[in-house]
Parts: sequence; structure tokens; C-alpha cells
Amino acid sequence: MATFKDFRNTVKPNWCPGCGDFSVQAAIQRASANLGLEPEDLAVISGIGCSGRISGYIHSYGFHGIHGRVLPIAQGVKMGNRDLTVIAAGGDGDGFAIGMGHTIHAIRRNIDITYIVMDNQVYGLTKGQTSPRSDVGFKTKSTPEGSVESTLSIMEMVLTAGATFVAQSFSSDLKELTSLIEQGIQHKGFSFINVFSPCVTYNKMNTYDWFKENLIRLDDFENYDSSNRIMAMKMLMENKGLVTGLIYEDKEKKSYQDLVSGYSKTPLAHENIHLDEEKFKQLISEFM
Repeated sequence: MATFKDFRNTVKPNWCPGCGDFSVQAAIQRASANLGLEPEDLAVISGIGCSGRISGYIHSYGFHGIHGRVLPIAQGVKMGNRDLTVIAAGGDGDGFAIGMGHTIHAIRRNIDITYIVMDNQVYGLTKGQTSPRSDVGFKTKSTPEGSVESTLSIMEMVLTAGATFVAQSFSSDLKELTSLIEQGIQHKGFSFINVFSPCVTYNKMNTYDWFKENLIRLDDFENYDSSNRIMAMKMLMENKGLVTGLIYEDKEKKSYQDLVSGYSKTPLAHENIHLDEEKFKQLISEFM
């Protein structure tokens, strides 16, 4: 059985010291080992930005995609080989700006993958511009007088869009984050996990100390029911989305794979796709 170390490779991450993405990487590796996966059972697909490098730092199948396209690639990988555990990973800029259209449609499609967003409220790779998640008043080189754009309330949006697994964590809480990733992988459908992952270089507002002072843990609420969508929305709205834990899970809705007629139980990756000459000519004749 694989251990945490089996999901390590020899590539040294070049994130800034203190970056929250280190913890996300460790949580993915720990969760994969805890669930009994082997490196060949896992595919990590990543987007663009500092967080996009993560697929190269984990010993598994990996694919570093292009701007905003991590989810189409990840969904294609899952449809091509349903036996793989597929994790899509990216940042708030990649997923909530150029990739927002794909995020919404991946949610409603409910393909059985896990999407982990490293949310640092800034464009770190391009030297610190505002992202859709930056706070009003956030000062950067491109907004020297402070951003005047409203912050995207992503958790409320994801819940409204119909996500069947919605969770949020903080990169400093490795235990909770690992547990949520495990639960997301085990969930039969699209799992959305937002992770507050502080950028120590370009975001001096949303620091580790700031999050520790402002985040609320759902585990502290004895009567919280993660199967109650209305309660989940109320909790998010009352606390400005600054809650961590399993926010909502719908275990009844079927995944995309379970609903598609004729979707083979044998992964496409293992099918014999050889096309003999006679069959090829027959197909071509339909278009001639």
C-alpha cells in the first residue's frame, strides 16, 4: 500500500517560502495515501498561476493546462478513464476569472472529479494584481488607490449553481484540509473545495494572522447540518463566506457518469479502439 512518501517526486517546488500551496500539496498526498490510492490511480490536472505548478510536484499522472481550462481537461480525463481519481487544481484567478464559465458548467454537469482552488485573492505569478477574490480597497500596482470592484462571493455562487459537494478550508489546518479532500474524492459527483492559501509576497491584507482572526469553523456548531442547503447558504451569508469545513453535500443526486446512456463500464483507455479498413470505409461512406 502506498504511503505519503510514494506521492513525492524529485521536483522541488519553487513557491515562495511560506506560501500556502505547500500545505495543499501535502494534503493531496496525504489524502491519496489515506484512501489507499497508488500513484498510478491518481491524475492531478492543474491550471495557470503559482498554483498551476502543483501537478508537477506530485508523483502521479499530471497535466499542466492552459489559462482557465483545467476543468475541461480534467473532465475529459475522467470520461476517458473512469477508474482514475481525478483532482483538478488551480487558483482563484484561473478558476473565477478566465475559467469561470467552465467552473459553472462543471458544477452543473456533476462529473465525478474533485476541484481544489488555492484562493490567495491576488494574481501572484504576474507580480500581484487584483483577482476576482480581492477585497475592496486592495492596493496593487494596477490599483494603487485600492480596488473598487466587489469581491466575488464564490462559495454562495457555487452553492447556488447546484454543486453537490461544497467545502472550504485554510492551508494552515492540514488535518481539516486533508480530511475534506478525502471526503471530496469519495463523494460521487463534482466536489468543490476552496482553500484560503495566503500569498506571503503580494497579499499583505489577507495574511495568516488575518485568517486566524476571521475564519469560523463549522465543526464548532453542534447543530449545523451539511445536508441542509438553506442552512448552508445562511451560514455563508451571515459570515461573509469566511467559514471552513464541509459546507454542503448532496448524496442523492447522481453523477454525470451514472446518467449518461451507454457509458461503458470499461474505461475508454482500456478499450480496443483499433479500426479495421472495412469499418473505416463504411464510416467514411456516410459522409461522401
